[in-house]
Amino acid sequence: MRESLLTVQGARKSFGSTPALQGASLALDAGELLGLLGPNGAGKTTLVRAIAGRVRLDGGEIALAGRALRPESPRAELGVVPQEIAVYAQLTARENLEVFGRLHGLSRQALPERVAWALSWTGLDARADEPVKRFSGGMRRRLNIACGVLHEPRVLLLDEPTVGVDPQSRERIYEMLSALRKRGTSLLLTTHQLDEAEGLCDRIVVIDHGRVAASGTLQELIASTVGERRRVSLSVERLPERPLAGLAADGDGHTLSAEVRDVAAELPALLQQAAAAGVVVRDVAVKSPSLHAVFIHLTGRELRE
Repeated sequence: MRESLLTVQGARKSFGSTPALQGASLALDAGELLGLLGPNGAGKTTLVRAIAGRVRLDGGEIALAGRALRPESPRAELGVVPQEIAVYAQLTARENLEVFGRLHGLSRQALPERVAWALSWTGLDARADEPVKRFSGGMRRRLNIACGVLHEPRVLLLDEPTVGVDPQSRERIYEMLSALRKRGTSLLLTTHQLDEAEGLCDRIVVIDHGRVAASGTLQELIASTVGERRRVSLSVERLPERPLAGLAADGDGHTLSAEVRDVAAELPALLQQAAAAGVVVRDVAVKSPSLHAVFIHLTGRELRE
């Protein structure tokens, strides 16, 4: 039986006449990496701030490690990494970690060991005593994350932790998060990087208009929305003179496509049909349903500003 470390039930919040949360619920299980996705204005940030104690809900309940939370409740088991870089540029990396360690309540005896761990974990050992103002964006991001986990929280909230960083820094951050999970930390990740959520998250919650539109593993979301059929595209030398059953001509004049459920069973027949019609196939591509397709299906294509 799964143990939920963090639960949100029926969260409601309005700012004036504008509703931000309209009954959103989620549960983060022990050892899990849960993705929280949604368009701009969907309610993600309000929900994360409510969990962190920065927003007082109008209704609903939040519980952490079996204990009901209110804005004034202590949150020793919780770590927060904001999207904004929240470190002091004039201080060194070591000094930043020492400051945040004390703010998290670490003792003078425990602090040096935790700072040394954080510098090693982030790969910033060699730059520990340089002012952060000299750091690259990726280095600041890694330090930003480290400042939120010095007290070894059981649950960590991550708001867009890889925004604006290069691919190498993103991979390093992924490695850092993997190491945290191995140490037993449960992660709630908000991101607009759908490939990031698809590759990292055990389960995904999609929120829109303040409500949970869907939740589950990627395969569960695909099955309940866009379906599990694959799209097969045949790049051809030229299109056949007559339409082929089950194969549609795309607008580029050099592609035939079909939707199939079993690629291994259905693709050979499609290729044989094309060959019998004198069609020369140059390449074959198979595209599986993606989180992007699920996201658009659930939230629409309307631009959110």
